[in-house]
Amino acid sequence: MKLSDFVVSEAILVDLQATGKEEAIREIVRSLGAAGQVAEGDMEGVIRAILGREELGSTGIGQGVAVPHTRHPTVNRLVGTVALSRRGVDFAALDGDPVDIFFLLISPPNQPGDHLRALENISRHLKDERFVSFLRQAKSRESVVELLEEADQAAS
Repeated sequence: MKLSDFVVSEAILVDLQATGKEEAIREIVRSLGAAGQVAEGDMEGVIRAILGREELGSTGIGQGVAVPHTRHPTVNRLVGTVALSRRGVDFAALDGDPVDIFFLLISPPNQPGDHLRALENISRHLKDERFVSFLRQAKSRESVVELLEEADQAAS
């Protein structure tokens, strides 16, 4: 599975405005809505599901990275996006540091394998310091898409 299989490029945010966890999740889910991936009437349910997952334990995995995710019946395929914060977001990350790179993921409840493969793929790329460094420097949606495509090619 490639990043391009589920990352919705039209929803990528390179200047997330939020400074808190719920605000960040709302802003990222709204970007998926604006890209036509989450219906307006389903947004609040998706946001609540992601926040519910966060209550089990923060998806802020450390080193400025978070991977908020959920399964939700309103999506019919795995969708996700990337958001970058210039200021950092207080996300209750495991190391206590602010988060500046987000990979948000929503999958249908009946596709747990895809959900896990996507999480595994994201975490593999996030272990690559060069990838993370270039992602932090990305200033446009196009440059993020380019980085994701390069990462996909390197992995195949």
